[in-house]
Amino acid sequence: MQKRILIVDDEPAIRDMVAFALRKGDYEPAHAGDAREAQAAIADAVPDLILLDWMLPGTSGLELARRWRREELTREIPIIMLTARGEENDRVGGLEAGVDDYVVKPFSARELLARIRAVMRRARDDDEDGSVSVGVLRIDGAAHRVYANGEPVAIGPTEYRLLHFFMTHPERVYSRAQLLDHVWGGSVYVEERTIDVHIRRLRKTLEPSGLDAMVQTVRGAGYRFSAAT
Repeated sequence: MQKRILIVDDEPAIRDMVAFALRKGDYEPAHAGDAREAQAAIADAVPDLILLDWMLPGTSGLELARRWRREELTREIPIIMLTARGEENDRVGGLEAGVDDYVVKPFSARELLARIRAVMRRARDDDEDGSVSVGVLRIDGAAHRVYANGEPVAIGPTEYRLLHFFMTHPERVYSRAQLLDHVWGGSVYVEERTIDVHIRRLRKTLEPSGLDAMVQTVRGAGYRFSAAT
C-alpha cells in the first residue's frame, strides 16, 4: 500500500514539482496551500509523513509544527520542513518546534526522496521495537506509547526514538556522534548540534513527570540515561 505524504506549500508550482517526485518514488501525494487546507487534508486521511513549508500565509509552518506536536492525532506523524532558510539558528528553531528533518530549497528530487525514505525507515524501525521499562518510565513498543508512573506521556517521534535507545542502553555514556549513528543512522546527514536540541526536548517532555533528570549531561563526553537521579 502506498504511503500518503501531505505537501503543505502555498506555491502551486512547488507542490506540483514535489508531487511529481513523490509519484516517481511510489508515494501518494496530497496537497494543501495553507494551515486550513492542511487541517482539512489531515481530517480526511491522516498522512504517513508531512512535507511542510516554513513560510505559509496566516499561520507559519513553524507554528503548525508546534501545533501538530501538541495534538494526539498528529503527534507521531514525521515532519520534514521545506524552506529557503538555511541558517543554523533557523534549522535549530525548526527542530525545536518538532520537525524531524530539514531540506533547504532549492533541493533535488533525489535528495528529497532520500530524506523521506530515511525518516520513514526510522519510523518503521520504531514500530518493530519491543517494550522496555526503567524505573517508573515504560515504553509500550506494540502501542508505540510512553508511560510515566502509569500515566501516558505526550512525545514526538524523534524523542521517542531517542528515549527508546536510552532506555535500552542505560547507565552508559554516549557521545553526540554515537547517538547520531545509533538513533538517526550513519547514512543520514544530521549535525551534532541536533542532538542537543532533541535532548532539551526530551527533558522538557519528561519534566512534568519529574523524570527529566534521568537524561544526564556528562561534561566533555556526551549524555547518559540513568534511573539513579
